[in-house]
Amino acid sequence: MDWPLIVLVLSFLVLLYINVPIAFAIGISSLLTVFVIGSLPEFLTVAYTIATGIDSFALLAIPFFIFAGQLMGQGGIARRLVDFANVLVGRFPGGLAFVNILTCMLFGAISGSAVAAVSSIGGFMIPIMNKQGYSREFNASVSITAATTGLLIPPSNVMIVYSLATGGAVSVAAIFMAGILPGILVGIALMVTAGIIAAKHHYGKGEKFGIKESLQKFVAAIPALLLIVIVLGGILNGVFTATEASAISVVYALILSVLVYREVKVKELWKIMLQSGITTSVVFMLIGTSMAMSYVLAHENIPQTISAALMSFSSNPVVILLIINLILLFVGTFMDMTPAVLIFTPIFLPIVMKLGIHPVHFGIIMVTNLNIGICTPPVGSCLFVGCGIAETTISKVFRPILPFFLAMIIALFVITYIPQISLWIPAALDLF
Repeated sequence: MDWPLIVLVLSFLVLLYINVPIAFAIGISSLLTVFVIGSLPEFLTVAYTIATGIDSFALLAIPFFIFAGQLMGQGGIARRLVDFANVLVGRFPGGLAFVNILTCMLFGAISGSAVAAVSSIGGFMIPIMNKQGYSREFNASVSITAATTGLLIPPSNVMIVYSLATGGAVSVAAIFMAGILPGILVGIALMVTAGIIAAKHHYGKGEKFGIKESLQKFVAAIPALLLIVIVLGGILNGVFTATEASAISVVYALILSVLVYREVKVKELWKIMLQSGITTSVVFMLIGTSMAMSYVLAHENIPQTISAALMSFSSNPVVILLIINLILLFVGTFMDMTPAVLIFTPIFLPIVMKLGIHPVHFGIIMVTNLNIGICTPPVGSCLFVGCGIAETTISKVFRPILPFFLAMIIALFVITYIPQISLWIPAALDLF
């Protein structure tokens, strides 16, 4: 009987059940497993792995993108993106739902944070939708699920984590570009779902603008939209790395928020920096402890065991990807994206690569899959934030959000079995 694995799994599940924060649950269960192994050198190695797990130049991009996202949410950028989206899709029946989704896609293409999108865009759009007679639970469902598109459309913090988890097998630039079309596909799937529900309940249209007003809204949004061009264009043309691009995005967001739009005062910056630091510390704690758990799993040859079990069950890529997707859908319900990516990438990536599946494609599958998990209880961060903003409860949102889950799952399987959706842009840009 493999006692270390049993201790690892049981201790982790028990700690989660008694509401221990997931970063501590991962670290404590890893240490308990090492005690069972009974090796002092391994214990020291785990401690060392936690400390050095965040010692990566690429990970510096995460606090910068978090800070930039905070600035954009409070600096008037989100509101201008809402106005621009309203010009494009607000005139249709159920248009405010379309505005919400499109704005989340645009905001995600700037901030790379789902929680930031829920709090910024949802905080702005949900009250407006409430006033226009949209169901409060429907509004929350739209905001919660639409926010996840920002983790597929670059820049994306979780994609940086995936690049780290592959040991450099996948470049940040390649995985960034691979997420564009899948992110758009998920956004369209959510819009179709929202449109059907809006037609059924006779939800109204958004605001109509004349040609002059439309041009004014577009011009006002150009500075925010330019950040997408600057960040992605600079990375693709080799002007700067993804980490350097994140620092540039902070400078640009500072200029827009403080000097151009003037919606953030200099005296308010320390509060934004403090909140960014708190968020960064949580993410980095998750990364450090997740790297330790990955080390323990590797020490016990768990990836090889799982690989052998799956390959003995079937060597058909369609079946293997279906099984992996089902496992990740389950994992995503109780584990945050960052530790899930760091723990399960070393387990599943060698399996899919043996079957000829490109690691970039698999990264997009994993991110799309785990996006669903952050919208589900018991640990879905977007779900809790969205319900809080909408002033409703998870139990009330559960049924209205199910059609959006179905749309995301359909998009997931389309992305899974049509790899060209993920690989076409990076291949065209010669990023492999």
